[in-house]
Amino acid sequence: MKSPRRLARETALQILYGYDAIPQPPTGAALASALEHHFRHFDITQPAREFCAELVSGTLRRRTELDQEIERLAENWTVSRMPLIDRNLLRLSVNELLHFSETPPSVIIDEAIEIAKEFGTAETPAFLNGILDNLRKQYRPNDPVKP
Repeated sequence: MKSPRRLARETALQILYGYDAIPQPPTGAALASALEHHFRHFDITQPAREFCAELVSGTLRRRTELDQEIERLAENWTVSRMPLIDRNLLRLSVNELLHFSETPPSVIIDEAIEIAKEFGTAETPAFLNGILDNLRKQYRPNDPVKP
């Protein structure tokens, strides 16, 4: 059985994937309503709902900033050229690394890799790992990582 946080991350990825092509995704009450509908439809538990809503709202709000950071780290790649799963999982994970300091970087990176194995291509886990580990080294170098 998946943990509430894993379920929240996977649900957030699915929601972000759906909003990827929309230039102005919903915000505020419209986003809250859309999230609630999604949570009810897919029977998402309360602990997962809260974390998922934080991930989605923060990622959507910071999408331009996150894309700039991803392009800075992803040599020879633009976000628009990345597969949909890769770019949305990167946005989600970069947002979490930069704005959820209570979560250890190794957990965020491990979760991204595991989700990438389930939803991405064979190359996605290594691609994400390289970018996310570089980001961790720059912004959270003193946070513990798994040996």
